[in-house]
Amino acid sequence: MIEKLKAPVSVYSLYNHKKKLFYPHAIFWEGRRYITTKVGYHHSYKVGKVLFHVFSVETKELFFRLVHDTHNLSWIVEEISDGEVD
Repeated sequence: MIEKLKAPVSVYSLYNHKKKLFYPHAIFWEGRRYITTKVGYHHSYKVGKVLFHVFSVETKELFFRLVHDTHNLSWIVEEISDGEVD
């Protein structure tokens, strides 16, 4: 089931200078830690002068749609799914 929300979340992110890749590595949400197993989709967009990066990531338990605000360096979770279809 997909749940849409806008909740602040803590994220450990990594940057690989050889591959020039930036990605969320671990997500801390609702008192639990989720390790990213796959980044499925990444895009960015601007609102005014603020750049946002959107990542769709997979963990062993859940799928997350994360948004990184480059102005204040915050992260929010916009969507979460357990992979089940209603």
